[in-house]
Amino acid sequence: MPIANEPGRSTYTSLWPLILAVIVIAGLSIFSLWKWVESRADEGAIPREMTFQMTYEVIQSYPHDPAAFTQGLIYEDGVFYESTGLYGESSLRKVDVATGEVLMQEDLPGQYFAEGLTNWENSLVQLTWQEHQGFVYDKDEFTPTGTFDYLTEGWGLTQDDERLIMSDGTSTLSFLDPDTFEVIGTVTVTDKGQELVNINELEYIRSEVFANIWLTDDIIRIDPDTGEVLGWIDMSGLLPEEERTPETNVLNGIAFDSQTNRLFVTGKFWPKVYEIRLVSVEGE
Repeated sequence: MPIANEPGRSTYTSLWPLILAVIVIAGLSIFSLWKWVESRADEGAIPREMTFQMTYEVIQSYPHDPAAFTQGLIYEDGVFYESTGLYGESSLRKVDVATGEVLMQEDLPGQYFAEGLTNWENSLVQLTWQEHQGFVYDKDEFTPTGTFDYLTEGWGLTQDDERLIMSDGTSTLSFLDPDTFEVIGTVTVTDKGQELVNINELEYIRSEVFANIWLTDDIIRIDPDTGEVLGWIDMSGLLPEEERTPETNVLNGIAFDSQTNRLFVTGKFWPKVYEIRLVSVEGE
């Protein structure tokens, strides 16, 4: 005998098409969002997949103090923090991205030649070249809060949320404890088994270390776990000849905005900071 008017059965059965429709719409929405995220990733500066040989496209340029001998550059909270070098001219700066205006500046004593720069929590950490001395500042006020020593020269500096990563002009990258500044590990940078020297300004980007090679127009991508070079980025021709002067120096300075996938590069005594997009070399 059929059961008449079983409580809730007919209502539940009639809801199935609606439930299925909601599931399908939700699935399509998630898929569309995923595809949008993928497309946005490829629209930004760093594509999801990169070839061994890369070059660049300029998105736009911003003013940069041509008297700044750029040694370290980072992007955080909508501004650049910059370390400038040379004896008697070294400084730590907070710079407006759009205008190049120096919003805050702390000059180093004349006996120091400033080098690489990175952020750590609410601090900025700055190296010096041959003085074996590093400086720590409060990021908001530029108030000096500490110093530390190291045995090598100081060139580039970045961090991976766990360690500071430092270059010294050789083929070695050193990893420092961010609290004690003790060396806790090293790797040797190699390309197809050959050591690379003159590793200069550093920027940690998506589990890789990007590095300027001093006296070249090249940036390399390094696996920080092995030191192996993952790829080369040809930056030649970035600063046009007509904008160069006798004082214009080498490419140096890499900053990454991880929130919006923007990449910035500049050089020593350059009048511009360039926002660029990486593209594969034709044929790769």
